[in-house]
Amino acid sequence: MKPKDREMVETRDGLMFVIVGYLHPPGRVTAYLKYIPTAEGKWSRGDTRYTRTLRYYHVTQVENTYGYLRENHPDYLYDCPIRNITVSCVPLSDVKCYYDPVERVDSLIRDGPSDPLEEKLLRLVEYLQGHASVEGKIGVTGSILTRSHNPEFSDIDITVYGREETRWVREAVLGAREEGVIRGRSEEEVERWVAQRAEKFPLSTEELRKLAFRRWNYGFYKDTYVSIHPTRTDDEITESYGDYVYNRLGEVKGTAVVVDAAESIYLPAIYRVTDSKLGNQRATISEIVSYEGIYGGMFEVDEKVVFKGILERYMGKEEGHRVVLGGAGSTGSYVKWA
Repeated sequence: MKPKDREMVETRDGLMFVIVGYLHPPGRVTAYLKYIPTAEGKWSRGDTRYTRTLRYYHVTQVENTYGYLRENHPDYLYDCPIRNITVSCVPLSDVKCYYDPVERVDSLIRDGPSDPLEEKLLRLVEYLQGHASVEGKIGVTGSILTRSHNPEFSDIDITVYGREETRWVREAVLGAREEGVIRGRSEEEVERWVAQRAEKFPLSTEELRKLAFRRWNYGFYKDTYVSIHPTRTDDEITESYGDYVYNRLGEVKGTAVVVDAAESIYLPAIYRVTDSKLGNQRATISEIVSYEGIYGGMFEVDEKVVFKGILERYMGKEEGHRVVLGGAGSTGSYVKWA
């Protein structure tokens, strides 16, 4: 089984990391630090309490964890010769436990829930499985995955494995909204979400509202916040570490037209584009790749977009250029409707 986005690992020192994407150096797994054991933590498992290292989900917050790692685990920071950036990568020799989202859901189905939050998760999974052919393709990530959740405030973060399975789950979720099983954000909640994101992303309130209304995979189930995250299956992971080398060429702004958005549901979100321009100059950019989840699954075929990010040249089986959002060196990156 290949390591996949949003699966988790725990180190021998009790640090909990979330796996990012699908490119992992030999003997390591690319992952960001999410929980550290501390006496004052709000999350707990047995006698151990945990603090979350990210105040909110944003690439800058992930980069802030590098300071902790540099001081306490400098060997977890890896100068990647393939991506030509420094990323946090956990050595497999330091992994004490690998957390599989599907196995966690299967254990709940087999053994039953132990608290009200697990009960909600189980009922929601049963609903989705009853309306979509996704048995064995639904998992749970976050604190529920590591059994460190707090039923009073923890969210439900679901993973769905496979592109077709994601489409079926999307249809089930939209149906659940019509039935009132899952509730979307109210107008007041949308405005609160917009106000919070306006402080973190270089988008207008109207652009953020449009994003909010296109996001099908977020809502509330029995008053608990739920997020649903598409994840590649083994067969859908077509790039291996080292197939390509990526060289950063600097920050750019431009426009392009989306020609394929099938892989935009995953993280990183990949939009195939054409008719790209940098300023008034024609360019040969083939992809816009976003590590900011907010842009995933948003833009459709034939839509023209404006972007700002890091221009990279990739070399390997093919050669070309792509623009990366949410990477180091471009904290104000974005993609939005032209």
